Amino acid sequence: MPDSAAVFAALSIALIIAHSVGDHWVQTTGQAMTKGQPGWPGRLACGRHVLTLTLTKVLVLVPVVVTLDLPVTVPGLAAGLGLDAASHYWADRRTTLAALARRCRKDEFFALGTPAHPEHPVTAGGTYAPTLGTGAYALDQSWHHLWLGITALLITVI
Repeated sequence: MPDSAAVFAALSIALIIAHSVGDHWVQTTGQAMTKGQPGWPGRLACGRHVLTLTLTKVLVLVPVVVTLDLPVTVPGLAAGLGLDAASHYWADRRTTLAALARRCRKDEFFALGTPAHPEHPVTAGGTYAPTLGTGAYALDQSWHHLWLGITALLITVI
């Protein structure tokens, strides 16, 4: 039986892989475009995204746990994935993460790569040049990675 550090490491790697696939490949364009909107349309889109993301994590974790014979419990999985889903939903509603960035004095970095930033990227003609490399995206993914680590730890110890 692997020791807890090895279990944590295996779960962490599996969760990072599943998160990347679920957040980028599985999430629909509609979910991505709507999940930050106010009201029920945004809430429902974000909920659907988090549901498919969590299912992706389960589909990646189960073969890893079974193949490596990891001592993982159903309560541990439920607690870890439940907390992960809640933290992901919280951040992906967008206004919440933007408010945290402002509170932590990261609002300029949050705006990096967008027209709101004074040094935003421009085309040769001087108009805004859209980019995926935004501060908001970096802070979003960093937030998710923090919670993936906490999730792996919870699954390991429960």
